[in-house]
Amino acid sequence: QVQLVESGGGLVQAGASLRLSCAASGRTFSNYFMGWFRQAPGKDRDFVAAITRSGLNTYYADSVEGRFTISRDNAKNTLYLQMDSLKSEDTAVYYCAARGVFSTATMRTSDLYDYWGQGTQVTVSS
Repeated sequence: QVQLVESGGGLVQAGASLRLSCAASGRTFSNYFMGWFRQAPGKDRDFVAAITRSGLNTYYADSVEGRFTISRDNAKNTLYLQMDSLKSEDTAVYYCAARGVFSTATMRTSDLYDYWGQGTQVTVSS
């Protein structure tokens, strides 16, 4: 089992920045491929970003490429999402997720992640 707890969400104005954190406990954090997803009201849970176990490779949704940065600190068992130039359409609940199997072909598929946090609300006012 891996327990994930997100933090860092809040209410900000368009153009501002936020940094989300996801603290992991339980099994060895560095064994897991990690991702961030988000879900806006009435919409599906969408892929935001993903990072390999070592942190050397990162992947982004087109909608956040160049504005968001995913990173991890395996020594601190923590995943991050730096969000810059926020837009109103970034408003959503943000979730971190972990999976034991790495696949760029399926990393955007939320159903294939094994563990999830409870989510943190990000609201961007225009």
